[in-house]
Amino acid sequence: MALINETIIKKKGYNLHIVRTDKYKTNTIVWKMKAPLQKETVTKRALLPYVLQSGSEKYPTSTDLRSYLDDLYGASFYVDLAKKGDYHTISFSMEVANEKFLKEGEPLLEQALQFLHEILQKPNAENGAFNSEIVIDEKRNLKQRIESIYDDKMRYASARLLEEMYAGDPYALQSNGILEDVEGINETDLYSYYEQAFTGDEMDLYIVGDVEAGQVEKMADRLFQFNSRTPQSSKAAKTAATSVKPKEIKEKQEINQGKLHIGCRTHVTFGDDDYIALQLFNGVFGGFSHSKLFTNVREKESLAYYAASRLESHKGFLMVLSGIDSKNYTKAVEIIREQLTAMKNGEISDSELLQTKAVIRNQLLETIDTARGVIEMLYQNVVAGKEMTIDHWLEAVEQTTKEEITAVADKVEMDTIYFLSGMEGE
Repeated sequence: MALINETIIKKKGYNLHIVRTDKYKTNTIVWKMKAPLQKETVTKRALLPYVLQSGSEKYPTSTDLRSYLDDLYGASFYVDLAKKGDYHTISFSMEVANEKFLKEGEPLLEQALQFLHEILQKPNAENGAFNSEIVIDEKRNLKQRIESIYDDKMRYASARLLEEMYAGDPYALQSNGILEDVEGINETDLYSYYEQAFTGDEMDLYIVGDVEAGQVEKMADRLFQFNSRTPQSSKAAKTAATSVKPKEIKEKQEINQGKLHIGCRTHVTFGDDDYIALQLFNGVFGGFSHSKLFTNVREKESLAYYAASRLESHKGFLMVLSGIDSKNYTKAVEIIREQLTAMKNGEISDSELLQTKAVIRNQLLETIDTARGVIEMLYQNVVAGKEMTIDHWLEAVEQTTKEEITAVADKVEMDTIYFLSGMEGE
């Protein structure tokens, strides 16, 4: 029996995804919108969901909105932005008690979907413009979110690495947008973009819980009606493999601990035949606490305060992250390079492989233990335009061989080395 039973129903302008399960006492509703990352729209797109969640026609203020959520037995509602490969996604998420467990028998699911409809399709706007006070407040909040990256040097180093490695590519953009572009957005511009997004975005509605599919579909049909559209594809091109020496970028700031972040191109993305092998490569190389990076860079050589690798599945991008003293820069780069070479040479022990498979399996099962985790797993297929079930994923992890991991390691190449150091010696 499949671990996740997803029913997908194509509707006009969006897809309805229903996952019926009796595992939870709540029902989770997530509306997702996806469009290609673009410099011209990324900041408006980052602002839009926060303006929409601050008030609607029926609930014009945040206070009104939150008061109604309290009336829905403390339902939660929040928005989120993400960058998945070359796409910019917006999520509107709700969690509401399952009415089956309430004596009153209120139609909570229907009320929650009605509320979501209000937020998405009946915003606090008139004459083609959003409420100006809300827009001003949310522009200020957006500026703070963008500026907060400068206070978190790990995030800052990661952002700078992407800017250097993907210069001229949409993937260099941050999901929260561009600071210099925030001030120029007004309530009319933003409303115009709102109409554009709901006309052109690829949209998906997920409902996970102990629900009746037929009943949910009738509710959705009554509440959500959009024009038909053809999903927009990203125009970013896949990069061909090269043997060029990695470029090095060095910066200095008033910091105590240097940030050494290295960007690698894997030339493998979600759904590719060797994607699972790439996941296992990342686990052995730097993804977990038993990995080569953690063991050799941090533990054996004591060169780093942390050392790990992280994979972006939809871009085929792998980042090595480490925190080091500036004097250890050359040695740390050398040892990181040695670990990558070891992977390419197939130097993977049986215990490393078994442990990595076990951790990945546990991670996958933990992820689908929550409704939001289930939705995120399923949404990967939408972003990639490819179908991969959790059952296939688990089976492929078990069957992947050392030789397949070595073959995928051979595709991985260091592209950019970014080092943010302190002001020692200045």
